[in-house]
Amino acid sequence: MSEPKPTNRIIELREIINLHNYRYYVLDDPLISDPEYDRLMNELKRLELQNPDLITPDSPTQRLTNQVTERFSKSEHPKPILSLANAFNETEILEWFDRISKINTTVNSTCFVMEPKIDGLTVVLEYQDGLFIKGATRGDGLIGEEITINLRTLKTIPMRIPVDSSTLQSPKKLVVRGEVFIEKDDFEKLNMQLEEAGEKTYQNPRNTAAGSLRQLDARLTAERPLKVLCYSIISTDGEEFTSQWDVIQTLHQFGFPVPEGIKRLKTIGEVVEDLRNWTDQRDDFPYEIDGVVIKVDDIALSDDLGVVGKDPRGAIAYKFPGREVTTTLNDIGVNVGRTGVLTPFAILEPVEVGGVVVQKATLHNFDYIEEKDIRIGDTVLLKRAGDVIPYVIGPIIDARTGSEQEYQVPAKCPACSEPVEHFEGEVAWYCGNASCPAQLVRNIEHFVSKSAMNIEGCGIKIVEQLIGAGLIRDPADLFLIEIHDLLKLEGFAKKKAENLILAIKESKKRTLSRFLFALGIKGVGEVMASDLAKKYKNLETFSKLTISQIQETQGVGPNIAFSIIEWFRSEKNQRLLSKFRNIGVWPEEITKTVKKEDLVLEGLTFVITGTLEGFSRDEAQKIIENAGGKVLDTVSSKTDFLLLGENPGSKLQKANALRVAIISIRDFQKMIEKN
Repeated sequence: MSEPKPTNRIIELREIINLHNYRYYVLDDPLISDPEYDRLMNELKRLELQNPDLITPDSPTQRLTNQVTERFSKSEHPKPILSLANAFNETEILEWFDRISKINTTVNSTCFVMEPKIDGLTVVLEYQDGLFIKGATRGDGLIGEEITINLRTLKTIPMRIPVDSSTLQSPKKLVVRGEVFIEKDDFEKLNMQLEEAGEKTYQNPRNTAAGSLRQLDARLTAERPLKVLCYSIISTDGEEFTSQWDVIQTLHQFGFPVPEGIKRLKTIGEVVEDLRNWTDQRDDFPYEIDGVVIKVDDIALSDDLGVVGKDPRGAIAYKFPGREVTTTLNDIGVNVGRTGVLTPFAILEPVEVGGVVVQKATLHNFDYIEEKDIRIGDTVLLKRAGDVIPYVIGPIIDARTGSEQEYQVPAKCPACSEPVEHFEGEVAWYCGNASCPAQLVRNIEHFVSKSAMNIEGCGIKIVEQLIGAGLIRDPADLFLIEIHDLLKLEGFAKKKAENLILAIKESKKRTLSRFLFALGIKGVGEVMASDLAKKYKNLETFSKLTISQIQETQGVGPNIAFSIIEWFRSEKNQRLLSKFRNIGVWPEEITKTVKKEDLVLEGLTFVITGTLEGFSRDEAQKIIENAGGKVLDTVSSKTDFLLLGENPGSKLQKANALRVAIISIRDFQKMIEKN
């Protein structure tokens, strides 16, 4: 007799993996380690491979397919997906309230819900019997484009609801509205990767998210760091909701990610008073928000107020003050990156935007200058959003006087005067001189950076000083510097020199993953360096791998594999590695077996601020992670503890506002002591 099909185990694995995806991608609060998750996923893949007739659309293995769409078909929405009227000041909010209270006096006694207005792309998600069956763009509000295959690649979108079926039951049909976006940090990292690879960078997160969702090849969408937040139920044949507040809570219970910071206030006076808080805190959100949406909480009342054109009367969007200004483009400068890529930047007549005086802004790349017809002397429109680097939107053509000059890509590198190279089909222009001083500065700056070897006190100014004095010609030379070398340099007293030498010495203890990232191999970011280090353990093994062997690591394609192989084959790099080995910088990735009783911080999240007595931040982070905890960069309502050191930054204020527990280094030491 043949063995029975493992149907029950497959169903169980799907439920377990879907729950862990929700904990990791939505709640940012994982229950298991990455290796444990990988084991579950690999078991499911193996069972489905052996039993292909048991594969279902909601399986975690089916998020990404090799299917390429020729074009997007039209998708009619079950109900109109309405837009919102805008208000730009407190007076206009009060005028809106007066209008709707005249239509229905019940408005005077209702509550209001305030939600962040996410600057992203609206999507409509349809579920049948708890299964995600279709996703579409908003389009004109009545008909959008179906992009189901692309939306399935977003791990924040549940394939089946509710995620925890033991406590809730989904309606037979549910249609949800959400917003797809890219977080600000992810956007900056994406542009850095594209710039280093010589590819075209993006202007802003919103356009990037929109373009990524409309890729005909879903594999390209999957490569972008897209996320979704949901905030409205368009239609359902299940329980009728009486309030918007209940809608948000239900979406959260079903497993949908919902925006942070949503409030329910009792009066329009409280709403108006709170607008200033939203404006002040707009940069605290990890994604771009351009306003706050104010909704009548009572859904029946909101519906009764009706619609004006395509705008429901029961809601309005308060738009934040603009962060776009005009100024004069005095000149265009060029930076040389560590891979030799030339990047133009705008030199501007100083102008205040978003509370900051700006004199320089990004111009993305030379193609951008040509496409926008940006000329030296132009009056240009400048935008700054939060902490994102300001960028030039384009010229004000009508302001031209005729004296503006068209820009020409430099024929020679501005740092070394060697000829500039440009390859057919690429956006980037390069300096091909491997000895270019600007590239060396950027390479060393990357090598010593916090996420690489983390050599404290060795910023770009010190790097430039060391190179200028002839003390370093490659990263390995850092480890040969002695105190007497530093004392000859301007600004170096004995204590400062000793501290830098100590920091360099401490960096020898860094892991292989950090070292691989620090080497600056094209295409190898932090995550990939970590994955490669865990798989191959040491440089000796790593340097002898073939392209096919390297591609066995998840996320490594043929281009990156070739880039890695070429780096290790280079005679110059082989000499550099030999130099590292001779001076004792030859790290290995050591995987420790962790006992359950050692995981005293399991499930807890920490944020670190200030200088810690007796610990570097890296050491504290390693201790937390080895004890099962997690360290985040920003404080949120999900943070369990803020580890407080001397001279803390703004994270302390935010922790106090969110009532996050604040602990000292001594409190922390008590937490990690073994009983």
